[in-house]
Amino acid sequence: MNAMSRRGACPTLSAPMQTGDGLLARLNPVAGGLSPKALIGLCESAQRHGSGIVEVTARGSLQIRGLTPSSANRLAREVDELGIAVRSGVPVETGPLAGIDPSEVVDPSPLGDRIRADITAVGLAERLGPKVSVVVDGGGRLALDAFIADVRLVAQRHSDETVWQLATGGDAATAMQHGFVSGDAACDAVIAILQAIGELGKEARARDLDATRISETIAHLDGREHQPNRITRVIHQSPLSAIPLSNGTLALAIALPFGSTPAGALIDLARAALAEGVTDIRPAPARALLFPGLGHDAFHRLREAAVTLGFVTDASDPRLYIAACPGAPACASGKVETRAIAEHIAATQADLLDGTFTLHVSGCSKGCAHPAPAALAVVGCDWGAGLVVNEKASALTPDSASCNDARRGLAHIADLVQTSRRPTETAAASLARLGSIAIETAYRQE
Repeated sequence: MNAMSRRGACPTLSAPMQTGDGLLARLNPVAGGLSPKALIGLCESAQRHGSGIVEVTARGSLQIRGLTPSSANRLAREVDELGIAVRSGVPVETGPLAGIDPSEVVDPSPLGDRIRADITAVGLAERLGPKVSVVVDGGGRLALDAFIADVRLVAQRHSDETVWQLATGGDAATAMQHGFVSGDAACDAVIAILQAIGELGKEARARDLDATRISETIAHLDGREHQPNRITRVIHQSPLSAIPLSNGTLALAIALPFGSTPAGALIDLARAALAEGVTDIRPAPARALLFPGLGHDAFHRLREAAVTLGFVTDASDPRLYIAACPGAPACASGKVETRAIAEHIAATQADLLDGTFTLHVSGCSKGCAHPAPAALAVVGCDWGAGLVVNEKASALTPDSASCNDARRGLAHIADLVQTSRRPTETAAASLARLGSIAIETAYRQE
């Protein structure tokens, strides 16, 4: 291990980050996935050297928690011994179904590989900050729309030609659109934008660039008129279903409850996948894992095994709509048992968790599991379990609503929503209409 990652940077296998429950190491396999045997070996290493908890992040990275400086070194050596090559440098995301998704406009992998190679060739990684990233989305079933990226390319069919919609500085909804570029010019456009970011320093991001300069650069490279028009893409269904692949087989997608699982449960699932002939297990966005190459019967057997082991296999599972960090006692910073609260609410208040908002259950005000504002956030604190409404966990103050039993407080909020909900109104709409005063009053109720 060469260094320790500072908070705010991206933890890696060689530079893990200090958290409340020890060091956290993150890794992205170069191959995109792991063989079942390699995943089993990684989980066994997590049991030996960490807390035994394995996570998949919202962007589809694997994380190992509870490491020490010495055990992180041992983990890194064992990852090498397992033959797991991990990515480094500027992240260039292409999605877990790249090249095997029949609904793709085009396989994004060749363009992603070319961008990675050119970043290395011109020495860009050393000049860019750790958060700078690129998305190359082939336009298939598992869209990368939720990924925030400095540069994003999305494949489109336009006048019988494959083109790349180019945007900078956000997710699919918030990024600044710069029209489209041809396949031949796409890599050069990305490199030019990254070089412009690098010229501004390691703290710079694409949002710091002048939009006119970006558009002029793209036009110069591509030799066509560029308008910041947006081409509508197809919205695809949840990945938690049978995903048909190009070779006629199916992929099973499962999610980790709250993004994490005991390593032993994942070992058991990997062994079941190995028995069904799976050769590749791929981390995926939304804290999921994909098991491609399954026949119909094998798909259903493996799905049943996943259900038995406690994984999420249904898109309506309320656990998908709760963001919960490890909390107490796993994390030294945690003031409340976040996972116990989350499990209880998911089991008893499914009507509240209708998928229209995220419930954030945070062990402390750092809000690691959900950095963005949430409609409801229960936050552990010295005076109990606080509540913030439509804010980040960090907005908690001693004046915020609090109670000694978050389960009870959330149950009162659920009852309030249930009794006051208008016909066809979503939970999110009901919460917005009720307002923070009514919600906080319900939460405090004994």
